[in-house]
Amino acid sequence: MRGANAALGAAGLAAFLALGEAVPRLGLVKEAYFPPTSRIAHALGQEVTDHAFWTALGDTLTGWALGLAIAIGAGVVVGLLVSVVPYLREATASTIEFLRPIPSVALIPLTVLLYGTELRSVLLLVVYASFWQVLVQVLYGVQDVDPVAEETARSYGLGPWARVRHVLWPTALPYVMTGVRLAAAVALILAVTAELVIGAPGLGARIAVAESSQAVPDMYALVVVTGLLGLLINVGARTVERRALAWHQSVRGEVMV
Repeated sequence: MRGANAALGAAGLAAFLALGEAVPRLGLVKEAYFPPTSRIAHALGQEVTDHAFWTALGDTLTGWALGLAIAIGAGVVVGLLVSVVPYLREATASTIEFLRPIPSVALIPLTVLLYGTELRSVLLLVVYASFWQVLVQVLYGVQDVDPVAEETARSYGLGPWARVRHVLWPTALPYVMTGVRLAAAVALILAVTAELVIGAPGLGARIAVAESSQAVPDMYALVVVTGLLGLLINVGARTVERRALAWHQSVRGEVMV
């Protein structure tokens, strides 16, 4: 079954690449705006031999990783505190619902004023966008705790932190991992967006330079790299999720199937 799915995926990718080669060659779109797949592949080959490309890639991954780590840590801690401390959930509900929908890109002028084009600007945007993904999932996970299990833990004399460790955390962990997976993708989007708009060092800034200098194949090659990064991050996040939840019924069922 997995082999058949892999073959179908490869066939679909090959068809997509062939379509990308044929459309500009047939004159359906101008090559100046959408170069054939072969030209993009050639530009990509030139990019990977350029030391500046790897420096930009490292800058993007640095902003992504640091911002994601901060967001995960803050989201888990704040989510648990808000859920465990009496009345804190009700007191913060309106504030969370007000701040969460604010688009991170709307904060770009503020980040430029505060930090210019430094890494801290990227981190601010990445952390803000990714934090809510984790926090909301933690809150949902805590809400899903079985009241019977909670009362049983209390009756056996477990303290607050013991109940968090043995009752609340195992229930919330699947939700947390979902939040981490979503936050990982959002963090990459905001890292590249910040570099593209602000001009912070990274792949986004390199894409902007390629676009402004009319190096269209190079621009598309860099876009392909960001897409591959997103794919690798998603695969890695799902792998970590399956390993962290190997004990969970949903993952065991998935493995059995």
